[in-house]
Amino acid sequence: MRFIARRGVFYLITAWAAVTINFVLPRVMPGDPVQSLINRYQGQISADAVASLYTLFGLDEQQSIWQQYVEYWGRLFTGDLGLSFTFFPTPVSEVIAQALPWTVGLVGVASVLSFVLGTLGGVAIGWRRGTWADGLLPVTAFLSAVPYFWLGLIAIMVLAVTWPVFPSSGGYDGGLVPSLDPEFIGSALQHAVLPAATIVISSVAGWVLGMRNMMVTVSSEDYVTVAQAKGLSERRVMFGYAARNAVLPQVSGFALSLGFIVSGTLVMEMVFSYPGVGYMLFQATGGQDYPLMQGIFLVITLAVLVANLCADIAYAVLDPRTRQGAGV
Repeated sequence: MRFIARRGVFYLITAWAAVTINFVLPRVMPGDPVQSLINRYQGQISADAVASLYTLFGLDEQQSIWQQYVEYWGRLFTGDLGLSFTFFPTPVSEVIAQALPWTVGLVGVASVLSFVLGTLGGVAIGWRRGTWADGLLPVTAFLSAVPYFWLGLIAIMVLAVTWPVFPSSGGYDGGLVPSLDPEFIGSALQHAVLPAATIVISSVAGWVLGMRNMMVTVSSEDYVTVAQAKGLSERRVMFGYAARNAVLPQVSGFALSLGFIVSGTLVMEMVFSYPGVGYMLFQATGGQDYPLMQGIFLVITLAVLVANLCADIAYAVLDPRTRQGAGV
């Protein structure tokens, strides 16, 4: 599979570039992150402790930038992303590990659900173009233009304030401890309803419009006409011939959306104060927590690269022309 091997090499080079940029950016940004940490403790730290902090965070001025770079790679290979300033002295990897399941669980399920519903809806509307189903397009176009936070604020006002059906913020009730206890799971699901519904309603319209337009284009192709002339069932022609080819651009977009699942929906998590990676990134930015920002950016970048690689593999499986063009 030379195609996949070449793509794998490309993504490895991209990952190296991303890690290098991730290393350089905090070192060229204005301000001193260690000094900001010292200020939080009102300067009650000895000179020896200050020097140890610089070494601990990989910012030892006695080391060359190359030595710091090599040590940074060494720490990455052992899973050491440094210590968080905001949650000092908790390691960054532990902080991200606590927030990641919330984001992946919420945004992941909502993204998959919106993709499936939007794609199936786009197939149906595009196949039956010119019928009453096209009357739904203005509604989907409106929803696709509505930002997450606006829908989120409306959902909070209607379903959490006016009619207090669902909680307005947080990931679970304050008196509970995260566990697999049925009471905690029920509370977490209840808190996730409004954020998930916000994501699904805002994003499903884009999938409907994209799939509908591709179905309209593909439906006029010769191979679809030939399949219909053979007397194949409408369902088989719609899904086996038209939808299979029309879905290819959707696969690429869906793979990218899966990659950005790790980052969460920052504004949505801020609106609902949801304890995910996006909200944590907001906290890290406000607190100049460079190690935590580095760790989150690194996880997001690797997730996007893996998602793109999966999209390339899916393309190679769904479209034989990709493999032929790559010399597989």
